[in-house]
Amino acid sequence: MAKKEKHMLEDLFLREKPARIMLGLKTTKNPTYVTVLSKEADCTYSHTIKILNTFKKLGIVKFEKKGRIKKVILTDDGWDIAHNLEAMIKKLVQIEDNYQKEQDKKKVKK
Repeated sequence: MAKKEKHMLEDLFLREKPARIMLGLKTTKNPTYVTVLSKEADCTYSHTIKILNTFKKLGIVKFEKKGRIKKVILTDDGWDIAHNLEAMIKKLVQIEDNYQKEQDKKKVKK
């Protein structure tokens, strides 16, 4: 993988808005409206479209258009990424919770 691509992917998935959009797509499991994803990610419609177009170029999502209605869904690669992203977030929360419990125990002992 080229250095620029690696940086682009890291930058894309280690940011809050793209991550929230990915998790929103994973949660719905069905094709969903861009406006719904925008609201879930607390993001403007145009920024959401920009992120989704990048995802599309990378083969992570695909658009389904019927007339004026445009919906988006994860591809198989997108599902893998969303699943791993969700697992990573759960693990990070677990580590943070354990750390906080240890800090609370130390305060009680003092």
